[in-house]
Amino acid sequence: MYKFTLAILIFFLTFPLSLVAQINVLMSTSEGDITLELYTDTAPITAGNFLNHADNGDFDGASFYRVVTYENDKGSPLIEVIQGGLGDRADEFIPIPHETTEQSGILHTDGVISMARGAVGTASTEFFIILGNQPSLDYKGERNADMQGFAAFGKVVDGMDVVRKIHQLPSDGLSDSDYTIGQILTEAVSIQSIRRIE
Repeated sequence: MYKFTLAILIFFLTFPLSLVAQINVLMSTSEGDITLELYTDTAPITAGNFLNHADNGDFDGASFYRVVTYENDKGSPLIEVIQGGLGDRADEFIPIPHETTEQSGILHTDGVISMARGAVGTASTEFFIILGNQPSLDYKGERNADMQGFAAFGKVVDGMDVVRKIHQLPSDGLSDSDYTIGQILTEAVSIQSIRRIE
């Protein structure tokens, strides 16, 4: 797995960006479909990682499990997102280098998809979709003390109604930390598959 992931990263770092097209994927969830455009030209490492997991079927059976709203957020500045991925299985996968919004030019605006992380360089399979414009998540934004922001890599081009529906679901599920109390979906939304749209 490590050698394959390393090969993917090298490919996207060395392949001529002008020859890499933006790629659409269909995310099928138990609440409806979401179509995403991945910016492999401007965020090659991050979008390439997501696409690699999609092509391998790693996201089959993943879920949206967390919603952050202006009412339940405990960070600052306040944000609104839905978060999904593999959850506890994320540790099975190798983290990728961090691509800042300064590098990619992709800002955290309504419908943008970005990688969840702890420290810089720890993102692997967890992601979130933005509701509204959230500049505090960009490079030099104040949401994280390190001010490196999050790695945005694509945008919803169809299905924001599904994103908003998920965002409004009950979120009184069990939490492993005080920080996410009131943010865990009572019933996770299943991600049945994520596939390229040819």
